[in-house]
Amino acid sequence: MNYLLVGGDSEIASATAAYMQRQGLSVVATTRRTEGLTAGRIFLDLASPLAAWQPPPETRSACIFAAVGHLVDCHRDPAVSALINITRTVELVERLVSRGIYVLFLSTNQVFDGSQAHVPTTTLLSPVSEYGRQKALTETRLKSSMAAGDPIGILRLAKIVAPGMALLQQWRKTLAAGQPVYPFRDMFIAPTPVGVTGAAIAALLTKQCSGIWQLSGPEDVSYAEIAAHIGRHLHADPALVQPIAAASAGMPTGSTPRHTTLDSSLLRSAFGVASPEPWTTIEGVLALATPAFRTP
Repeated sequence: MNYLLVGGDSEIASATAAYMQRQGLSVVATTRRTEGLTAGRIFLDLASPLAAWQPPPETRSACIFAAVGHLVDCHRDPAVSALINITRTVELVERLVSRGIYVLFLSTNQVFDGSQAHVPTTTLLSPVSEYGRQKALTETRLKSSMAAGDPIGILRLAKIVAPGMALLQQWRKTLAAGQPVYPFRDMFIAPTPVGVTGAAIAALLTKQCSGIWQLSGPEDVSYAEIAAHIGRHLHADPALVQPIAAASAGMPTGSTPRHTTLDSSLLRSAFGVASPEPWTTIEGVLALATPAFRTP
């Protein structure tokens, strides 16, 4: 039996594929790139019609990673992003489910307005950003199918981070050179390591879990706090960290929810999957060696 990862070029999909393959599972991923197609890598572009596309034989479960996932991109071109994030995603889910394939849809904390921490799964959707509205609309469509008995699960995620995260590495390089950085003081994240995310997705795919699931770090920290944390590790002059407002950099509406944490207790109790506290996650991303700097 195959596990299908739609949008296999993404960082999260790559981590999930690696995790599942270490478990001895057969994984097939889709890509929009025409070069390097193999038996384990097939072509699918959600910007194109899906009428002629078929899932690989013996596909048991599928996860939808493919999306226009940046708030700025959705804000700048809502029509094109909605085509991918709503229309084609729902069409793809319907095609897979009609063939008896379980589907896991990846959603986001952006379906909420950020006014509440550790949001329960049952909270009414209240998106503010264009990206959040698109994901919320897709969730609503899929929930109707779930209510009719279709084998669909929804996993809401917050900020996923991976080793070598470019922004944080750039801050470290800049601060080490004695130059200032300008992190957002009003943009918060509850970071989750990409490996933990891959383990959660693999668990839901292999068990074919329906319903709504959530995963985030247990606590929000601002980008300004993260930059200051890096600076302390480097013994840099604190004045080099110069926080600014996200709006001053042209970030769209919905970029600065005060809370991004999600109630992740269901995943923890069902599978033992949970994200560590934020400073452990950040230190893992940067391979920081000094745990003494975990206090923001």
